[in-house]
Amino acid sequence: MEIMEFNVDLHIHSLASGDSDAAPEELVLQAIKIGLHGIAFTEHYYYDASETAEVLAERYRNDILVLRGVEVSASDGHCLVFGVNTDRILSAYLPMIEVVQIVNRQGGVVIPSHPYRGINSLGDAVKTMKGICALEGYNGCNLHAFNVRAVEAAGELGLPFTGGSDAHEYSSVGLCYTAFAETVTRDNFVDLLKSGNYRGVDTRRISRVSFPD
Repeated sequence: MEIMEFNVDLHIHSLASGDSDAAPEELVLQAIKIGLHGIAFTEHYYYDASETAEVLAERYRNDILVLRGVEVSASDGHCLVFGVNTDRILSAYLPMIEVVQIVNRQGGVVIPSHPYRGINSLGDAVKTMKGICALEGYNGCNLHAFNVRAVEAAGELGLPFTGGSDAHEYSSVGLCYTAFAETVTRDNFVDLLKSGNYRGVDTRRISRVSFPD
């Protein structure tokens, strides 16, 4: 039996990030238009910056799943954090290993973002980073070569990889996304990330997903 793919763009920035001109609702409407099942607002620095997502999640609950996370700036790179309010537990620019340890203790997950971009990225240090949930394999703002290296590193580590557009404008939504093997909800989202039963997809380089038996 064929498994339905539940497609979620896990890396979205609105004007609340300070470097995007896109209104949050504009991003949600674009995601609906292109047929995504969900998006996650991952504003820079502060979890509370995505508070508007709660209103949008209710307003569009019959059309799309709207989730929240944050893109944390660690001292050695950027990472996506889901499942916790980072404003309450993290100080600014901690080493990523400390971010991972603190977030994991609180039940959340850490996914290094664009790990091979060169700027704000871990690079090969990701290969010794203990406790991360996954790697961001496909990032819509990356050169394809950077994404290839991230996917290869995930394979070497035996980790799953996600996909996210890293959209800073509405037209970029969905360029990359994460295809889950089952329906994602607000309640099961973090558990599904921990399960690893998903893969990133880059629509610019048609990449099909496959799931474990």
